[in-house]
Amino acid sequence: MSNRYAVILAAGQGTRMKSKLYKVLHPVCGKPMVQHVVDQVTKLRIQDLVTVIGHGAEMVKAGLGDQSQYVLQEQQLGTAHAVMQANKILGGKEGVTIVVCGDTPLIRAETMESLFKHHEELKAKATILTAKIDDPTGYGRIIRNENGLVEKIVEHKDATDAEREINEINTGTYCFDNFALFEALKNVSNNNVQGEYYLPDVIEILKKQGEVVSAFQTEEFKETLGVNDRVALAEAEWIMRERTNELHMRNGVTIIDPANTYIGADVEIGQDTVIYPGTMIKGKTVIGLGCEIGPNSEIDSSVIGEETVVRQSVVHKSSVGAHVNIGPFAHIRPDSDISDDVKIGNFVEIKKAIFGKGSKASHLSYIGDAEVGSNVNIGCGSITVNYDGKNKFLTKIEDDVFIGCNSNLVAPVTVGKGSYVAAGSTITKDVPGDALSIARSQQVNKENYVQKLNLKK
Repeated sequence: MSNRYAVILAAGQGTRMKSKLYKVLHPVCGKPMVQHVVDQVTKLRIQDLVTVIGHGAEMVKAGLGDQSQYVLQEQQLGTAHAVMQANKILGGKEGVTIVVCGDTPLIRAETMESLFKHHEELKAKATILTAKIDDPTGYGRIIRNENGLVEKIVEHKDATDAEREINEINTGTYCFDNFALFEALKNVSNNNVQGEYYLPDVIEILKKQGEVVSAFQTEEFKETLGVNDRVALAEAEWIMRERTNELHMRNGVTIIDPANTYIGADVEIGQDTVIYPGTMIKGKTVIGLGCEIGPNSEIDSSVIGEETVVRQSVVHKSSVGAHVNIGPFAHIRPDSDISDDVKIGNFVEIKKAIFGKGSKASHLSYIGDAEVGSNVNIGCGSITVNYDGKNKFLTKIEDDVFIGCNSNLVAPVTVGKGSYVAAGSTITKDVPGDALSIARSQQVNKENYVQKLNLKK
């Protein structure tokens, strides 16, 4: 098997997107389009991956990191000109190169692998990835000879009436013999109305040299969709979401309403988990077995243990254990670590806090910058007062503590193991273990005082 290389075209600005964000960085299911392409390409046996960058070059490099090598196309002078920039890395090498656009986020590794194999089996110098489409208007048509090989590509505007009836189209993804590709690129002309160098011209050059040019037809046109505007972006989002949801369902996840469930491409979900409508699961989230998520919940870049319930709640960049109940209407903010058997109830906000096993904050509490031990009960309306206007401070609540309702724990402060804090207390000093801490004014009842005020007539 020959060496394999890949060139990803990601230099265009994408003016039709009408956006400050460069086209290939627009997300589909929470991940930039070009990242989807790179993720699929890197599943193949690739020796060198080269991404051609131009507009937004530094942002693209920052996003992809060391997954790729980079070459700069300073002026966007067409697809052939873009591939020419990779000559400094790939020129003269023996092997097969796949060229794929960075704005085709739906293309799959399996399809590219089939394209490679077809190319290698036919010993072709070039192979075009094609698809059949009901309405091919605007696409280049694939003209095959009697042997099924490619005779030529005809652009729609240049096609005869008979050629326009052909519904096999050029998707813009190719395999080339690498050496032949870069030799042919030397002969590509920009003698056209746009003054640009077009990659399909390589096909014509190779045909004139008597080389074999083949075509591999993908079964699904949708995966070759190129995103050039917001309408196509929404279409790609829909297709990928449908594909992602189907994969999870076939792996044993129940999705009650797939049309109203949004799951990112990198999410992992265990069997027998049920996802209710209106739920968004994003980032590199991992959800365990037998969970219930939703309805109307958002989980981003978090780990959720098995048999945990998250109802009408938000969990961001945090770790949640097994057999946990969250919500409804709870907010787990970043850097929180919630152990097994915890309950985080109605209108409770957790931020950068550790919650020990079996602890509870059931209603209307804010717990921020805190270490909460195991089997702690935090009463309704209690908060950790963690901010003095300039700095954040830590609250420690040790094991088996009972915090009464409407208590304020003014950090930095430690509430010792097994202690009780009376309802309505404002705690500003450490509480010893097994103590009862009361920090509130003594109640005074003034009998018949209302009559003296003469408010009732």
